[in-house]
Amino acid sequence: RDAKGQYLFDLICHHLNLLEKDYFGIRYVDPDKQRHWLEFTKSISKQMKSQPPFTMCLRVKFYPPDPAALKEEITRYLVFLQLKRDLYHGRLLCKTSDAAMLAAYILQAEIGDYDPGKHPEGYSSKFQFFPKHSEKLERRIADIHKTELIGQTPETSERNFLQKAQMLETYGVDPHPCKDVSGNPAFLAFTPFGFVVLQGNRRVHFLKWNEVSKLKFEAKTFHIYANQKEDRKIILTYFAPTPEACKHLWKCGVENQAFYKLEKSSQVRTVSSSNLFFKGSRFRYSGRVAKEVMEQSARIKREPPEIHRSGLVPSRSCPSITHGPRLSSVPRTRRRAVHISIMEGKKIVGGRETPCVAL
Repeated sequence: RDAKGQYLFDLICHHLNLLEKDYFGIRYVDPDKQRHWLEFTKSISKQMKSQPPFTMCLRVKFYPPDPAALKEEITRYLVFLQLKRDLYHGRLLCKTSDAAMLAAYILQAEIGDYDPGKHPEGYSSKFQFFPKHSEKLERRIADIHKTELIGQTPETSERNFLQKAQMLETYGVDPHPCKDVSGNPAFLAFTPFGFVVLQGNRRVHFLKWNEVSKLKFEAKTFHIYANQKEDRKIILTYFAPTPEACKHLWKCGVENQAFYKLEKSSQVRTVSSSNLFFKGSRFRYSGRVAKEVMEQSARIKREPPEIHRSGLVPSRSCPSITHGPRLSSVPRTRRRAVHISIMEGKKIVGGRETPCVAL
């Protein structure tokens, strides 16, 4: 009961045989449906407002700037699972041609080469890759899978998927719903390359991390201060649904900026949510930064660990933040289930898999 978040996180990474673990975090949802990242330096029990048993999920917290270049296949596979989930939940937006290619890579990685004996006409329609898609897109996915990807191993298909996904504007987006000063809905997000604002399917603002000078919040109001070229200073203001959601948004921004912008973790400083000394919330990012993580990954020397991949089965995915309720993809075997359930949004209760809310 006194264990800190780091203890649980280390247990999970040891179970998965994961060394490049700094990109990941543990997410949970409180009784008010507010999402949180488990803080590793604090007691787990003091962070949880709900009653045990607690439901938590392993998620990609800091998306790698170049996921295909990750040192180990196990890391690339877990990032692949996250991005596959992002694609389904409408976070990884793309044009139709890119969508067909991404879905075909998923098919090749998870069911292998096209086999007319196993894959009858219309087989791609039995799998849900996106919130919604047309029969024309399903046919295009099957055409690519049948003709262009023959012979690709799961590792190769996953790497190709990652290379294509990272080129999309919404790669790495973990959306926070807000409203702008005119009351229009918007999604704020932090990516490996900077701060973005999405409205509908369009990116309306993008600020590189070296342009963002300060993040601040007060109650439900969130401010982003930025310095652009020619000494142009801008302030963007948005309104979160609740003060708790605004604080979560601010903390995510502080952590992402520290992770991607700083050269060393020794440069991390405690930040305040306001301009007044000791006024408002204070927070400090406690992990390594991206440059240190990549340097450490380069020094990994070991036999690649075994990867227990899930089979893609006709099913529905777990409830989305932005789309209607759906059930999660189920791994083919119980042996594989424990490896996949963490990333696929399930919890294990009494030896059974049950769906949980999208985290």
